[in-house]
Order: sequence, then C-alpha cells, then structure tokens
Amino acid sequence: MPELIKLTKDREDTQLLKLYNDHDLQYVPNGGSDDLRQDIARVVYDDNLSAENILIFPGGQVALQTAALAFASGVHSIVFTPGYQSTVESPEWVVGNAGVTQIPRYSDNNWQVDIQQFKEAIRPNTKFVILNEPWNPGGIVMSHQLQQEMIDICRVHDIVILCDEVYRLLEHNDCDRLPSMAVAYEKGISAVTMSKPWGACGVTIGWLACQDVSMVQRLVDVQYFGTACVSRASEIQARMVLGASDVILKDRREIILRNKALLMGFVEKYSEFFSVKEPNAGAIAFVKFKLFPSHALGEQLSLCGISIKPYYCFADVDDEASKAKLYPCEAYHFRVGFGELDFPSKLDALEKFVDGRAHGWRRKYLSTADDR
Repeated sequence: MPELIKLTKDREDTQLLKLYNDHDLQYVPNGGSDDLRQDIARVVYDDNLSAENILIFPGGQVALQTAALAFASGVHSIVFTPGYQSTVESPEWVVGNAGVTQIPRYSDNNWQVDIQQFKEAIRPNTKFVILNEPWNPGGIVMSHQLQQEMIDICRVHDIVILCDEVYRLLEHNDCDRLPSMAVAYEKGISAVTMSKPWGACGVTIGWLACQDVSMVQRLVDVQYFGTACVSRASEIQARMVLGASDVILKDRREIILRNKALLMGFVEKYSEFFSVKEPNAGAIAFVKFKLFPSHALGEQLSLCGISIKPYYCFADVDDEASKAKLYPCEAYHFRVGFGELDFPSKLDALEKFVDGRAHGWRRKYLSTADDR
C-alpha cells in the first residue's frame, strides 16, 4: 500500500481518502483551495494565521521569485551570501530594482548574520531583505535574539523581510526553532515548500505566508501572470502529508540525527582534512576541505561518481576564479546533504575516496600548508 494512503488510513480520515479517489480535474482557485490553506494555517502556524494569509504555489522556487517581483522593484534590497541561489540573486532579476547589497556570512562568525554590517547597509530606499533561516547551505539557524534584532531594525525602516524557511520544523533541538517570520513580524513573509520538512518533493506544493492581507494581494497580482493555480491532485496529497505531519517529521528527524552523527564522526576521523560548524537544523552541513578550494575537490569526486555542492554554487559571482579570490577561506567549503536513508552508503564511498588519497595529500599539502 502506498505510504501516503496508509498514513491517511491509519488516522481513519475517510473523507480525505474519498477526496483523493474522487477529485475532478477542474481549475482550483487562484492562490490555492481554501481547505489546503486552512490545513497549513492550523498545522504549520498553530492558527496564528488564517487561510487568507496563505498563498499556494507549485513549489518554493516560484514563490521566492514572485515575492521578489512584488517587493524588490523600485527599491534597494539586502541579501546574504553564501546562500541558496534564489535568496541571493532574485532581487537582481527584477526589472527596475534600485540595487542589491550582498552581505557576506563568515565561518569565523559561525555563519551568522553580522547585525552591524546589516545596519550599515541600509539606505533610505532599502525596503526589501531576504533571509534564509535555517540557513542553506550550512544547516545553522540564528538565535531568537538575533531574529528579534533584525525585526526591530526592519520595523524602524519599514522594510519587508522575506524569509526562506524551507528547513524550519527540522531543528535538531526544538528550543532552537524560531517563530515563523510571517507570525513574528507584521511585514514578514515566510516561504515554505513541502519538499524539505516532509520529504514530499513530488507533491510540488509550496507557499508564501504573510500577516498583511494587502501584501498578500500584491503577491496575488504578480502570481496571476506566472502560475495562478496548482493541481488539485497535488493539493489533496499535500493535505494528506500535513495530516500525518507529526509522524513524518518524527521519522525525518530521526534519520537526520542518525546521519548527522555519522557525518560528525567522519569529520572527526579525518580532521586533518575536514572541519565543519556543527549544524543545528535541517539535513545539510557546510563542510570545509582544508587543502584546496572545494570546486577542485568536486571535480575529483565527480570522476568517482560522487557529487557535492562546492562553495561557488552559493555565491553570486560570475566565475570560479573570482569566487575563490573574493572569499578565499570560504571557497574551501562544500555542502553535504544527510537527510536520506542511503546517506551511510554515500558516506562510505566518500571515506574510501579519502583513504585512497590521504597519503598523497599528507605528502603534498600538510608538510607546507599554511593554517587555513
């Protein structure tokens, strides 16, 4: 029996099963059906938001781009790098934007937002900021205090905050979970997708959430010219996932914590070659390779059928040489995902790769390498 149907049967939700089997192929309302939006408000936001505050999209990527189109035109924006491509670059894609300032995040600061740099970057026309918390690619979430400082500053300057929260609900310790930006700030927008917390990438459902219904309407006006409505089949499957949210999230976190322990053990075993700021949310880590930039490591790994995401995938610079020059220390980092059941076998392959080259690396690099 398919897992999603089994989970729905286990909680005896016969009405949703009937809907799943009998739904038609008519258009759904622009921005999503009311039943899905109500479920999201209840399950994800504990009824601190309502259906009118939720706007449904076919995944999270188009949601991020829609928010930028709605709020980055004609204003100055601030983003943080390295970061997920759309959270760094989307304001620049907007015709008529009034400039974008990129603020770097550094490993020496545990990849946290530098609040002083943020204050100094604000201009009179700064009206749009993009955050990504928990942070991708590092799996690190900011403190409650830092989130509140960001909100307080933006409130003074009447700045909209778009926060990519796709790894929220996967905190490794519940006490690290931040309030959703859509709940915490009256001009906050939360971007979410079902692919990460619930592992439901095939459902292809994401959303934007926002307290201010006038801001929601601005998003609707932009969305209408992109993807005004999603598939009803996807909506029903999303409701089935949300109905089993507690079960799915518990299972996902168990897998993540088990695999994280393996990753941290690997880094400790090969500490002469690797280091990492321990992630506290999500299923990703930004690992440092100490010998040479990560794009070169990625090229070697690819020859062995192993894939990583080098640093340059998360920095908005035109070519790899410029990336390494602009961020000389951070360019040694690469993203590792550890949220899947087959992660142990993938880590074994990486370990064999390292074992096969460790002697040569020691002879070539460690006798003369500087302290990077």
